[in-house]
Amino acid sequence: MTVSNWHTYLVTDASLSEGRTTLEIVRAAIDGGVDAIQLREKGTDARFRYELGRELRELTAEAGVDLIVNDRVDIARAIDADGVHVGQSDLPVAAVRDLLDPDAVVGCSTSTLGEARQAEADGADYLGVGTIYGTTSKDVAAEKDGVGPERVADIVASVSIPVVGIGGITAANAGPVVEAGATGVAVISEITAATDPAAATAALAEAVETAKTVED
Repeated sequence: MTVSNWHTYLVTDASLSEGRTTLEIVRAAIDGGVDAIQLREKGTDARFRYELGRELRELTAEAGVDLIVNDRVDIARAIDADGVHVGQSDLPVAAVRDLLDPDAVVGCSTSTLGEARQAEADGADYLGVGTIYGTTSKDVAAEKDGVGPERVADIVASVSIPVVGIGGITAANAGPVVEAGATGVAVISEITAATDPAAATAALAEAVETAKTVED
């Protein structure tokens, strides 16, 4: 598992799936070439997330795709996930690091230089920076109009761990985020709400790859 190889990262949200199950969306995203899945599903109880997580772990393990759990260290441990992602109001990165195996991945949502530097100092393996362009998703809280790719560039220059951009990102606007130095991009609705999630994933992956060529 190498976080620096995460180019396309799906955060799950069944409320945006147009009646399809999260398993269906994740299976399609895997077919489209997704690199990492974050089990989020805010508003559901722990038992539901645990059961869903077990099924996602089976899918992702077979496909060689990393599985991260949002916030819940206990669920991550119970389903043998690859790591945990926390926000600024969740358990501190250092506390999460102490609760997980040494090789587990810990990610942290940040939107400022101070948050980014602190997360790295506390042991985060990667940062989710955003909201980049603003978002209609209720699951991603940040500045209304987004921090922009410029914030990504500022944070990338200030830390030595991978940065993933999130928030309002599509295949059409992912390029500037990657060109600013992001390892990859994380999305919710761009894949989950797409008519063809596999094709949407593939298009996003292509946009990231193209931008990396420009960056290089």
